[in-house]
Amino acid sequence: MSEPEKQLERESMGLRIVWMLVFVVVWQLAEILLGAVVLLQLGYRIFYGAPSAALLGFGDSLSQYLAQIGRFGTFNSDEKPWPFADWPVPAAPQGEAPHVIEPAPHPVRDEEPKL
Repeated sequence: MSEPEKQLERESMGLRIVWMLVFVVVWQLAEILLGAVVLLQLGYRIFYGAPSAALLGFGDSLSQYLAQIGRFGTFNSDEKPWPFADWPVPAAPQGEAPHVIEPAPHPVRDEEPKL
């Protein structure tokens, strides 16, 4: 390997180390956020009797994001996670059916418009 190639390899490894350190911090923040989602989902499940659909989707995509960070940090992938890649798409829930809030019916007015 020539000297310029070795220099380029050292620079790219240095840059990767910087990104790995940044994603370690992001991991810590996302881990706290996932813990909050777990507690919110638990409270929602206890109160409504079924999990929240919005929290199901966000929790799944956040879990996938943490997995992407782990794969990048352990050299299983060279692709940097979000914001350099698309945010993970949540998979269909495999557990309980989520709680769905039906939209309120629109009231019907029988009166004439007032001018």
